[in-house]
Amino acid sequence: MPREVPRARRVAEQVQRTLAEQLLREVRDPRLKPVTITHVEMSPDLSHAWVHFQVLGGDAHDPLQQEILDEAAVYLRGPLGRALRLRIAPQLHFRPDSGLEQSRRLDELITRAVREDQARHPSDPGAPDDEPR
Repeated sequence: MPREVPRARRVAEQVQRTLAEQLLREVRDPRLKPVTITHVEMSPDLSHAWVHFQVLGGDAHDPLQQEILDEAAVYLRGPLGRALRLRIAPQLHFRPDSGLEQSRRLDELITRAVREDQARHPSDPGAPDDEPR
């Protein structure tokens, strides 16, 4: 497992905050739905930033949203480098974040398993719900 560089982590946090502001203020594409940046990963030399995003109220894997963000990456790179005062601005690579979707699916699976377990093993109606310990 690669060792995390503390400076890269700090820069990633700054990139996340700055890009979130820039997406709100500077990207005015009407096709772009509200996007939240969930996290950013930086290369150890700070030359690349992998920006994970989630489309609010929509599909994170929408190719149109990905295309718009990829086009915007070219225009966001310069202002990002100036805002962070980096000598070389990182190349931005947008990736959909499926973490929220995966957690929702996992929650559904757990809920379904609990329901099926309760259907297979119904509690005795005469027994109290909480047993003394």
